[in-house]
Amino acid sequence: MEKSQEKYRILLADDHVLIRHGIKIILSTDDYLEVVGEVSNGDELLDRLKETIVDLLILDISMPRVSGIELTEILKKRYPALKILVLTMHKNIRFLRRAIAAGADGYLVKSDTEQEIMSAIGKIRGGKTYISPCLENEFAEDMLNSYRNPLSSKTFKGLTKREKQVLGMVVEGMTSRKIADKLKLSPRTVDHHRASLLKKFEMNNSVDLVNFAIKNGYVTLEE
Repeated sequence: MEKSQEKYRILLADDHVLIRHGIKIILSTDDYLEVVGEVSNGDELLDRLKETIVDLLILDISMPRVSGIELTEILKKRYPALKILVLTMHKNIRFLRRAIAAGADGYLVKSDTEQEIMSAIGKIRGGKTYISPCLENEFAEDMLNSYRNPLSSKTFKGLTKREKQVLGMVVEGMTSRKIADKLKLSPRTVDHHRASLLKKFEMNNSVDLVNFAIKNGYVTLEE
């Protein structure tokens, strides 16, 4: 993909000044990249985005007050065009899955090389998803296993028939009241099933649950 003559506007969100400073030095080697701001916590980030045009947000996953994953989910709803590169010390496939499910466009580990951050930006700018080299193979294998054995998970086998029904309808975007009407249950009972699903899948909210269920083969969407 050819570079646009317009500079690519990047906002840095990390509570460590030295990390932000180091990233700025790396990005300064490319004349097409421009750091338009720096923030150290979630509140500052939300305020800055109201007044600054940003193409790419480089976001620390361990932000004060609100986690990077929660912020990713919030920002993707408010600013669908905003690209988000999650920056983290966690070389953990579970963190990667959660970040991608929340809407992150890339996952970069802080121990990666300087060249990798430039590669990540280039790939995301080209409309693709970037995965750190230290997790790329594990992520690919994880995805393959989800396709090979989509229903073999211990978690899925532990669901009741009703929970499986509710999960399918949640993925379809149905509200608790609509699910209750269809299954002839009370909304309170449906909410209980939804809470049980979140607990069994160790998810914080319905968005994470839906993304995880689809990505790991528990539920498929009709084309």
